[in-house]
Amino acid sequence: MPRRPTPQQPDLFDPPSDPERFPTPQWQSLSDEVRLTLTELMARLILDHAIDAARQRKDAGHDA
Repeated sequence: MPRRPTPQQPDLFDPPSDPERFPTPQWQSLSDEVRLTLTELMARLILDHAIDAARQRKDAGHDA
C-alpha cells in the first residue's frame, strides 16, 4: 500500500520560503464574515494576554 505524503505545516513565525506554496490572502480578499471572525479572535487573544500579564504583575507584588 503506498504511503500518503506527510503534509507540511508552515512555520507561523518565519516568512515562508516559497510564497507560491503558502500564499497569504490579502485582507481585502477575505469575506466580511471571515474578517469579522478574525478581528474578534485577535481582540480576544490580545485582551486575554493583557489580563494574564496584569494578573502576573499583581501576583508578583504579593511575593515581596
